[in-house]
Amino acid sequence: MNDFTYETNTDVDAIARSLREAGRVLITSHEKPDGDAIGSCAALARCLRELDIEVEVWIQGPVTPNLAGLVEDLEVRHAPPDQPSGDADLVVVVDTGAWSQLAPLEDYLRARRDRVIGIDHHRRGDDVAARRLVDPTAASCTQVLVPLIDALGVPLEAGADRRGWHSIAEALLLGLATDTGWFRFESLGAEGFALCSRLVAAGADKNHLIRVVEDSDRPERILMSARALGSIRFGDAGRSATMVLDESDFAEVGARPEELSGIVNQPMSVGSLEVSVLLTQSEPGRVKGSFRSKAPSEPGSTRYVDVNQVAAGFGGGGHIHAAGARFEGSVAEVRELVAAALTRALGEAGFEV
Repeated sequence: MNDFTYETNTDVDAIARSLREAGRVLITSHEKPDGDAIGSCAALARCLRELDIEVEVWIQGPVTPNLAGLVEDLEVRHAPPDQPSGDADLVVVVDTGAWSQLAPLEDYLRARRDRVIGIDHHRRGDDVAARRLVDPTAASCTQVLVPLIDALGVPLEAGADRRGWHSIAEALLLGLATDTGWFRFESLGAEGFALCSRLVAAGADKNHLIRVVEDSDRPERILMSARALGSIRFGDAGRSATMVLDESDFAEVGARPEELSGIVNQPMSVGSLEVSVLLTQSEPGRVKGSFRSKAPSEPGSTRYVDVNQVAAGFGGGGHIHAAGARFEGSVAEVRELVAAALTRALGEAGFEV
């Protein structure tokens, strides 16, 4: 019987003490890192660099050029094709605790579990780290990191170049902004807005981040967006939408899987819609699903779809209104499975379908 519970089992001060005593720290996050993963890695790396601690940042899987440009001040390594050499005193895994998202470095992490620290804001995870800071109420993993950086005594302005870019504050804002849909999602409460104010006051350039992250797409992404929207299928009396992109779309357009961030949100502008799913198949037999749902229309209402639960039914997970899962099969087969799951979830939430 597995009695493991994915929750905090230490405290910020204890983690801060361990980091101060470390000579070399390796930081990593989930495959195909998003803004929160990149921001969390960068914020902690810049903080430790200020303390003269040797830091390695390992990115697992592909990363978009715009996000890569935001960490050009750091020496970033990629797995695959590379693997860490030598040993780190500590390994910090940010923004995930799921083995399914850590495949390129799984062997390395399993062999050093006693030295692994997990820092996360997701509700589900595995026994990846011996010590964990997990706060599912935080809007981003970067928000979870702030008390730790404060405990280490490093100012959020640290790391900035002459333009004011590449600071700890910028990295923290990157995670907070992107994981809340640029401050639109329900997950961002009063504490998150207060943190945003603090980060901007510390020099984080919101306009610069928007230009780099949101306004730097290649034409191929727009073409893939058009194909996804062209494939849209509404169901459940207009309350659900599924979209598909298959191998032929990638081949004909020349897009990359990591360029598709945000496309799943586009149908959410439809008033009746409660949940949107984008299914992508960029290689034979493997499908990635991105799930999004709207917050309740009235305070305190329970009429919403928890896509974390829907994705969990397929071995995935994430947050209440944003989650993901992976499937074996074709996008057509997976679409039918997902559509049926959405119908059930909408019914359980009290919607007429």
